[in-house]
Amino acid sequence: MSDARNPKAGLAALLTPDNCVLILIDHQPFQFAGLRSHDTQSIINNVVGLAKSAKMFRVPTLLTTVLERQGGYLLKPLQDVFPEQKPIDRTFINTWEDARVIDWVKKMGRKKIVMAALWTEICLAMPAIQALGEGYEVYIVTDASGGVSLEAHEMAIQRMVQAGAVPITWTVLGAELQRDWARTATGPALAQMLVEHAGVVGTTFTWEQQLLATPAAG
Repeated sequence: MSDARNPKAGLAALLTPDNCVLILIDHQPFQFAGLRSHDTQSIINNVVGLAKSAKMFRVPTLLTTVLERQGGYLLKPLQDVFPEQKPIDRTFINTWEDARVIDWVKKMGRKKIVMAALWTEICLAMPAIQALGEGYEVYIVTDASGGVSLEAHEMAIQRMVQAGAVPITWTVLGAELQRDWARTATGPALAQMLVEHAGVVGTTFTWEQQLLATPAAG
């Protein structure tokens, strides 16, 4: 249960497959060209891992782009996670001002929104702050988002936190949705996703599997 004195604390404050949606905003070539707060490959890896986590647990996920004709198509590895979905292409810089996005969120009927975007200071901050003001709980994925400088990214995170957003990193989503390794329906797929996207965590997990598969000496 959540703490009535602090709705951001307690079990109900954690993400579950049934209480959240994911919105991925503007992971396009033009946006990546201006990315300076993070290594580009890290953001690509992280946002794809984030998307795979959502798909694995059947969390409703919305893809959106801005001025696709000029800014380029959605990152291909990300689009490949949801090949059947055509991203909503906007003219609004603020995703939350596009009625199609708001209608989709309302249709899903969930109050917790997980967001990641390029760039943090604009394309993430604007919808996050507006959605918070309209009564939604917003979780911002800081390492699947990035800005035009480290300062721009960090100041945006501070601004959103002051407005009430909850900062998380990309592996948090899968961990909170899984919650218990005894849930074998999703456990193996989550472990495989960590092997593919979690760097040293995945490498260590593979090593453990090799040790378990090796007969004990003597």
